Amino acid sequence: MEEQAVLEQSKASNARLADGQGKVFGEQKGSNKKPMEQQASETKKKKSLLRPIILGIVLIVGGIIGYNKISFALTHETTDNAQVETQIIPVLPRVSGYVKSIAVGDYDSVKAGQLVVELDDEELQTQLMQMEADYKAAEADILNAKASLNNAAVSLKVNKGDISLSELKLKQAEEDYQRNKNLFADQAITKKQLDDSRYALEVATQQVNNSNSNYNAADSKIAISEAAIQKTQAALGIKKAAIEQQKLKISYTKIYAPQSGKLGKRNITVGQYVQAGSPLFSIVNDSTYWIVANFKETQIKKFHPGIPVNIELDAYPDVKLAGTVESLSDATGAKFSLLPPDNASGNFVKVTQRVPVKIAIENINKYKDILRAGLSAYISVPTK
Repeated sequence: MEEQAVLEQSKASNARLADGQGKVFGEQKGSNKKPMEQQASETKKKKSLLRPIILGIVLIVGGIIGYNKISFALTHETTDNAQVETQIIPVLPRVSGYVKSIAVGDYDSVKAGQLVVELDDEELQTQLMQMEADYKAAEADILNAKASLNNAAVSLKVNKGDISLSELKLKQAEEDYQRNKNLFADQAITKKQLDDSRYALEVATQQVNNSNSNYNAADSKIAISEAAIQKTQAALGIKKAAIEQQKLKISYTKIYAPQSGKLGKRNITVGQYVQAGSPLFSIVNDSTYWIVANFKETQIKKFHPGIPVNIELDAYPDVKLAGTVESLSDATGAKFSLLPPDNASGNFVKVTQRVPVKIAIENINKYKDILRAGLSAYISVPTK
């Protein structure tokens, strides 16, 4: 009995102790709950103040950007329809032939007058040798014609002497006939002697006629010989011109760069047959660049030569270039197309036209390393 009483007392004391601890823990928990609620309320207050601030900053920045864009649009004319341009000259052979050697490679730098391609000239050299032989033959023909002229001149002198001799004989025959005629009238000679003198007169007369004919023939031979010399000299001149032309063709087998710059892609190989006038490759002038911007016809109202221009290259967006308007085209780009529009035929659809504007780049030597023909550019022109 006493043991049971002791156990009951110990349980009661433990229960009281547990109740006391629970109350103490509850009081502590209640005391910690109040600061946490205060912190949460302060955090909500801070968040509620931060949102308007951020929104205000966004609105201010957006307003500034919008104002700048609107202001820029009102005071500038812009276009991205612009390209870097330069002189691109094709290298063309002036004679046909097989490619013997190529002295340059793709995208190499060349100087004006530098040998770039050489064509095989063996066939042309052989033709030149034949032409030179024909020229020498023509020179021999001239010597022959001059000799013929000399012979004709000598024959003319001989025929002139024959005429003088024939005229003397004719005069003698006339005198003999007249004398014999008188003697026959006096019956001093026979009729046969008179007939002989008459025949002698006729022969002398015919000899004079023949001498005159021979003289005229010799004179005409001189004219023929002189004409032959002129003809041969003209033929000689033609052959000489043909030789010079052939030499010129041979010189054309060596093809030189027409300007300084950089080569494009080669379109030929050694041993390939090329036709005269067919492009071998192109040379890009790397010393002069400009920009052609195609502005809408509604944008060029205030454009004039000398107006400043701001340039941005798509390939180098961080590089800012300056330039000036050099000239405006007198025709729209559509007028230079293969099939220009004709608004007088068919159904008319109005399309805003673009006008090419040439822009000179300032300090071009500073930007030569980055400029390339065909690069796209963004152009802005201040109009106020």
